[in-house]
Amino acid sequence: SFFEVELQKASDGEEGGRDTEVMQQETVPLPASSKKTKQPKECFLIQPKDRKDNTTKTRKRRKKKITDVLAKSEPKPGVPEDLQKLMKDYYSSSRSVIELEELNLPDSCFLKANDLTHSLSSYLKEICPKWVKLRKNHSEKKSVLMLIICSSAIRTLELIRSMTAFRGDSKVIKLFAKHIKVQEQMKLLEKRVVHLGVGTPGRIKELVKQGGLNLNPLKFLVFDWNWRDQKLRRMMDIPEVRKEVFELLEMGVLSLCKSESLKLGLF
Repeated sequence: SFFEVELQKASDGEEGGRDTEVMQQETVPLPASSKKTKQPKECFLIQPKDRKDNTTKTRKRRKKKITDVLAKSEPKPGVPEDLQKLMKDYYSSSRSVIELEELNLPDSCFLKANDLTHSLSSYLKEICPKWVKLRKNHSEKKSVLMLIICSSAIRTLELIRSMTAFRGDSKVIKLFAKHIKVQEQMKLLEKRVVHLGVGTPGRIKELVKQGGLNLNPLKFLVFDWNWRDQKLRRMMDIPEVRKEVFELLEMGVLSLCKSESLKLGLF
């Protein structure tokens, strides 16, 4: 009938409208979904930035911790036991128990250590009050009466400047490798009488090895023990310096100490 046909048309119209609405609903979210695909990219960019910040923070912290430990540690003056212990630790893996015992030095060969109140001149005056008399009686070439061992050429020059009050008219020789050849130093030692030698263990060891420096007349061997460089290292904290010191000690120094003709001091 007429009414049934009209109702059928109306219902078809509603369904068609619904279909277009559904189609619109399905097509509308497309730009929204494209926005969602951008979000993971934003997260991805943020994450590595955070990770980078964390690594730099931890790096800074670690570096600060090392310097803080050194800077805040109370300065303790060196004592003879420190040298003995370092020597035993150094040779413990390569020497037998009997050989390690042979490295022990008698207490009598050690002079009074610096208690950190001394300048170099005042310390040397205390450990060697008869220096002027000793100096006058020394006439042997290719030798010195006193050796002061330190970690570098720059420190050698500083020490020579700071001992003016003690040395007086004494002849001093710089014994380091920087800008000075071994042969030049050997000629100087051969040509004139020298009372004081200041330098690095490596060069002193080389002069002894080549016969340019005779250790037998040596009366005092002083280590620049307590001074720290810019990195807060003492001379015996530097592996290559420590190695050369022990090698030098074995080139006749230990036997001279045991015979009590040579005294050791820690400045």
